[in-house]
Amino acid sequence: ALGGIDVASGIYIYPLNFEEKDVVLDYLEVWNSDADITLSNGTLVLAADRQEITYTDQVGLIISLINTMIDIVSYALIAFTALSLVVSTVMIGIITYVSVVERIKEIGVIRSLGGRKRDVSNLFIAETVMIGLFAGVMGVGITYLISLIVNICLKPLIGFNIAIFPILEALVMIIISVVLTLISGIIPARSAAKKDPVVALRTE
Repeated sequence: ALGGIDVASGIYIYPLNFEEKDVVLDYLEVWNSDADITLSNGTLVLAADRQEITYTDQVGLIISLINTMIDIVSYALIAFTALSLVVSTVMIGIITYVSVVERIKEIGVIRSLGGRKRDVSNLFIAETVMIGLFAGVMGVGITYLISLIVNICLKPLIGFNIAIFPILEALVMIIISVVLTLISGIIPARSAAKKDPVVALRTE
């Protein structure tokens, strides 16, 4: 009398876990497809006889929003990390150049004993590569240690590991550290190689 009908306007489905939720979504996708389907009782249902089901995955929407927020935070952290890498590269270059200035007499001795310009340049480049390798290994080691502590503390509460650092990405980080220090040491190393051995030996 009030205009109501006895047909349900909506159905709420609460799966027990994400795997069952995916199964429900897959079933709805098949139901809304243009293919003919066979029900569990053997009944064939043609695509023309089926009414499309409009559904909303609320959990999926929430997870999507969370992933979007995580991506935004990740991009911000990547930007800050890239800036810090640039600053670190410049600082390593400055430190290497200061080392060249302080070791001019040592450079003169190397050249006077038969060392080539390439030998002097390789010496400083090798030092910067060692700095980058040590810094990369130390950074990755500290990251793994912190990840282990975080996972031990939070896994009993949330049921899974939240901090994951794959080995392949760790190796890439170490390689990037070595490459950046190598780039920062090229100019000071060339400057050291160009020093006049006679002038360098007279330097106090």
